[in-house]
Amino acid sequence: MVIHNTAIIDSSAVIEENVEIGPYTVIGPQSIIKKGTRVHGHVVIEYADIGNNCEIFNFASIGKCPQDMKYRGEKTKIVIGEGTTIRECVTLNRGTIACGQTVIGKNCLLMSCAHIAHDCFIGNNVIVGYSTGVAGHVKIGSDAILSSSIGIHQFCRIGESVMIGAGSMVSMDIVPYVMVQGDRAALVGLNIVGLKRKKLEFFEIENIKKAYKILFMSRLTLEKAIAELEKSLMSSHYVENIVIFAKASQRGIMRPRRL
Repeated sequence: MVIHNTAIIDSSAVIEENVEIGPYTVIGPQSIIKKGTRVHGHVVIEYADIGNNCEIFNFASIGKCPQDMKYRGEKTKIVIGEGTTIRECVTLNRGTIACGQTVIGKNCLLMSCAHIAHDCFIGNNVIVGYSTGVAGHVKIGSDAILSSSIGIHQFCRIGESVMIGAGSMVSMDIVPYVMVQGDRAALVGLNIVGLKRKKLEFFEIENIKKAYKILFMSRLTLEKAIAELEKSLMSSHYVENIVIFAKASQRGIMRPRRL
């Protein structure tokens, strides 16, 4: 364990073995930093459970109180999975009483100046680009990639393996395996590169293509399109993911922009 002599560690904090804490960092109350994690200088952490082998760069702020007018000091926290990298000036707020915690998955990369608000749930292997803002109660599936300067509206749901282009403003749910871009953001096709990285079989990619065409190019209503998918393609695990996601949507499903 290497802790700089200018770091301030709260008496309630738990620091495991092989943790490095840099100069002028403050580890506040109810914090757990697990083995192998490196915290650079000038970082503030409180009410956080940080997994093994993470790296947190300078001036990040983790676990400070949520930016929610209804918050009244309830005991909540933020949980960060192992292997996650948090770059300079990232801000991650802890949860509110609504969910109790904000959760960041394993092996994520949060680039400089990104913000994750209260009560969000971020899956594994997610990349959040420079200066992207994720509002409260947002859920992002594993393997999603958010480019720079994106805005995500509160309560939106982003499916797994979604790719969102830089500068997009997202105000609706995005089904898994697609690409979106624009203000307001709209679907622009499937995330084929992401699907290949997941090592999907050719026939599974073809099933997802068929599902995309039925949902977004057939001009069927959402209810009829889902019924068609349930009838013809539900043998595919990945199509089933899309159907389950679409049926659970409360904000509406993002669609391609009509020309």
